[in-house]
Order: sequence, then C-alpha cells, then structure tokens
Amino acid sequence: MTRAIIIGASYGIGRELAKILSENNYTLGLAARSTDKLLELQQELPGKSYIKYIDVTQNKDAKENLNELICELGGLDLIVISSGMGYIAPVPNWETGKENVEVNICGFMAVADEALKFFIKQDAGHIVGISSIADARCDGSTPAYNASKVFVTNYLEGIRQKVNSIGANIHVTDIRPGLVNSKSANEDGSFWAKPPERAVHQIYNAIIKKKKNAYVAKRWNLLAKVLRFIQRD
Repeated sequence: MTRAIIIGASYGIGRELAKILSENNYTLGLAARSTDKLLELQQELPGKSYIKYIDVTQNKDAKENLNELICELGGLDLIVISSGMGYIAPVPNWETGKENVEVNICGFMAVADEALKFFIKQDAGHIVGISSIADARCDGSTPAYNASKVFVTNYLEGIRQKVNSIGANIHVTDIRPGLVNSKSANEDGSFWAKPPERAVHQIYNAIIKKKKNAYVAKRWNLLAKVLRFIQRD
C-alpha cells in the first residue's frame, strides 16, 4: 500500500492527480481549505481516502493538521504540494502580492518542512512540489507569482541537496507546468493551455520515475531555456 497526501486537492492539478493516484491503488490524504470540494472528490475516487482541512497560510495549524493526516493514513510515502494561487494584474497590488507570498512561499515551506522531517525520521519518502515555468522569467503582470515560483524551484533544489548530503533515501521532484487551465492562475482559454486532466498523466509518470524535474508539457522545457536568455529593457 502506497500512501500519498495531496495538499491543494480541491481543484485543478491536485484534484485530477488524486483521481489517477487512486486508480493506481494509492491510499490518499486529501487536503485543502474547501472540504466540501474534497467530499465531492472523495465520492469519485475508487480507492480509500481521508480528508483534512488544511489552510497553508495558517502555518502552525497546517503543520499540526498534516501530522494528524499522516497518522490517519498510518504513515506517508509521497506528498504532493499543489496548493498555490496567482493573479494577473495591470499594476502590482500589495494585497494580492502578499497573498501570493503567504500561500506560495510561506505555506509551501511550512508543509514541505513538516513532511521532510517525517521522511528523514523514517529514512524514506518522496516530496513533489508544483512550481511553474514562470520561474524562468519575471513578468510585469504577475511579479509576485513569478517570484514565488522561483522560490519553490530553489527551495526544492535545496531540500534535494540537504537529503543527499545526509544520505537520506528521500526523492524530490520539481514539476514545472506551463499553462494549465486552473482557477488559481486565471488562465482558461490561454494559448497552449493544457487541461489539468491531461497534464496529470505526465506528472504521474514523472512521480513514478522519481524525476528531479519535469516540464508539463515537455515542449515548455525548450521555451524555458529560451526565456532564461531573453533580455528585456
């Protein structure tokens, strides 16, 4: 039995990934702020699952609730941190920028660190973070969002270096999606946007292969390399 927790399972990538993991005999812990959405999802899953309210912006409570969910599952083998938010704004906005930081940076770090402590103790585990191709370039319409995804990518790499230095049997995977139709990114109908139910098959393959990094779709890998070399005034 493989036990996995998805943080941010109520919509988008997290929701669709829960379906494919359940179909492949994972016992799931489903976590998000919207427990109503999680209950709806639970009814669609063929396998066993547990639900837990977790608001990653409430860091202390999020850590405690994550540990409770791990206990309910009877342990943990895989955690996928898919919670995130982003707004497109014509000018930088303090309130939305602050929310980006609270969710995408502080919230991510809170649950990633708690999972890492558990995995180090048992000397086994797999941490998967959903970052973004947005880490490749700054963007005037989403400065806080792009900056937060740079943090996620660098933080995951730092965790990987840490576990390697202590010889821990822990895998770290950075999933970097391009445009995925998701209410968090407000991108429905965007050029090249991929529906989450299609994107998750590539994400699932990256997880089972324990890849270090994976672009979804693969074509974004080339675009990311181009973006990193483009200079703007």
